[in-house]
Amino acid sequence: MEITMNFSRISFALQLFFICHFITSGKLREVEGCSIYISNKCPFPIWPATAPNTGHPVLANGGFYLPSGGIRRIGSPGDWSGRIWARTGCNFDVPTNHKPACETGDCDGKLECEGTIGLPPATLVEMTIQYDKKQPSFYDVSLVDGYNLPVSVTNKPSTSKCLIRGCTQNMKDTCPPELQVVNDEGQVVACKSACLAFNLDSFCCRNKYGSPEKCKPSVYSSLFKKACPSYVSYAFDTPSPVVSCSSDQFVITFCPDKWGTEHLSA
Repeated sequence: MEITMNFSRISFALQLFFICHFITSGKLREVEGCSIYISNKCPFPIWPATAPNTGHPVLANGGFYLPSGGIRRIGSPGDWSGRIWARTGCNFDVPTNHKPACETGDCDGKLECEGTIGLPPATLVEMTIQYDKKQPSFYDVSLVDGYNLPVSVTNKPSTSKCLIRGCTQNMKDTCPPELQVVNDEGQVVACKSACLAFNLDSFCCRNKYGSPEKCKPSVYSSLFKKACPSYVSYAFDTPSPVVSCSSDQFVITFCPDKWGTEHLSA
């Protein structure tokens, strides 16, 4: 009996040792978390949303409300891959029965998207982040599915190497009529990509156009590129707008100051 009890104590002590060892050596990803700060500089509220890539967890339950001027920190595991976007014009007070509750970026009419991908068009921040600063994180802002808001992305504290600036023009003002998404009041709330609007292989870079040699910029993607030169304007945009940056803290700002002239300290 005494031998059994001593063995139990030893076994428990070994478990504690290994747990402490994993924590102090950084083996538990929950300890080695990254921080993503979502900032809303738009003059109206937004509903940021997150959707993970396969094998990664949902962050912040997939979505939340953020008032104008608000900032919210999202914690992530030691490595995470997925997309972040902002929804606009939402009303969750009325049951939607899975119909859109937002004018742009809606995810099945829910406040918390729980991993559901948003309805395009929406400006997408695509991220693969690493806590280990010896391993770079990669991110970009994509307009492949269209545009609804300008956004900037940077590390914290910010450095020019890691900064994706906002747009120099408001795409809602320059969006061609055939790409426009209009709300019930007749206001342009988003701009579709040519792929989303027309579903043609030549615009979507698929099938016989599924290579950089075959799929070239179109008049539509060139409009996106002119307004938002730091973003991915179509599938084979070159040079690649993907940023490589070693950091464990990032800031995503919707409606950055002065359409892309945001100070690095933001």
